[in-house]
Amino acid sequence: MQKPHMYSIAGYDPNDPYIFRTPTLDDGKSIWKLVKDTQVLDLNSSYSYLLWADQFSDTSILVEDHGKIVGFISGFIQPKAQDTLFIWQVAVDESARGQRLASRMLQAILQSQSCRNIRYLEATVTPSNIPSTKLFKGLARDLQTECTITDGYTEDQFPREGHEAEELFRIGPF
Repeated sequence: MQKPHMYSIAGYDPNDPYIFRTPTLDDGKSIWKLVKDTQVLDLNSSYSYLLWADQFSDTSILVEDHGKIVGFISGFIQPKAQDTLFIWQVAVDESARGQRLASRMLQAILQSQSCRNIRYLEATVTPSNIPSTKLFKGLARDLQTECTITDGYTEDQFPREGHEAEELFRIGPF
């Protein structure tokens, strides 16, 4: 069994009930359920979440509250741009919303040893996803850097009808 790495968070409050850590293979099933329960994210195969927790744990994070996974961010360092962290999915359980968990998870990943050479963060967001738009613009503001928004993926690039276009958010340099 993989041993998770606990994230060190700047300004950590010892009374904070949340535990920030890397995911492990054993978390894959719970991560899949968390994403499914959001009812707003594209749900991928259970295998993809097992793979993510096993192979990309150093650039991903989850949050536990009394043993229950209430937050997860999947990220990876781009193969063609080693100074860029791409954020794939951000999920926060309904019970933990309003606690700035997504923002705190992003900050923790960026402060990690795995991301010491990261200067940019990218993510794609649909125009209707106001919470993610606010999250990434807020991160740029907190890091006192730029957030540029360009075309990411068009509607016709998706295999099923009705999938919104995705805009590419690029935050940095930092």
